[in-house]
Amino acid sequence: MFEPPKEHEIQFEPLNNPSQVEGYEKIKEEARVEYSKYKQVKCPALGNDPVYFLSEGFNHLIYKRAKKPRDQRIQVMRFKLLPKAKELIEVSTTFQEYEESYEYMVVNRYGKSLKENMLVKSWGLIGIMGSKFRIKVVIQQIGNGKKEFYSVIPAWTTRYYKDIKIIEVSRGSLTNEDEEQELKSTTQENSGAL
Repeated sequence: MFEPPKEHEIQFEPLNNPSQVEGYEKIKEEARVEYSKYKQVKCPALGNDPVYFLSEGFNHLIYKRAKKPRDQRIQVMRFKLLPKAKELIEVSTTFQEYEESYEYMVVNRYGKSLKENMLVKSWGLIGIMGSKFRIKVVIQQIGNGKKEFYSVIPAWTTRYYKDIKIIEVSRGSLTNEDEEQELKSTTQENSGAL
């Protein structure tokens, strides 16, 4: 795979206050501006269908669910992975994970909000970007709607047992994320490497 430009280097810095990130609002606004530039990209893995970068995807980087914000360190990590996520969508020729489920959600029908069971399709693109970044990008489609960017997460966790390095493939479903494990593995793995 090709080497990404140096301008997208990711630096993880040790934090003194585990619940807050210094300069968080500025980082979030810069990420929002960058994210809004993406609009849509063609994805070879999905038959060159466009993948749209809509507000729901950016909100998912900030919130787990309605009014439940993610840890700011997780948010900042995901913001910094956005250029790599876009790049993975553009270059990936296969998807590694696929999941379908029915979810009961509010939809707008004829100017009224109704609750309906909707088919939700999720695709997981996993790739090693450059030589250091292992990420998973989740793309989601609700019903017959647009294919939308949903999330970017580190794809694997690395553990050590004595002097043996153990790499585990990502666990769980495409829509269920274990943030504590993600934060723990990412900060341990990247504390000095990036």
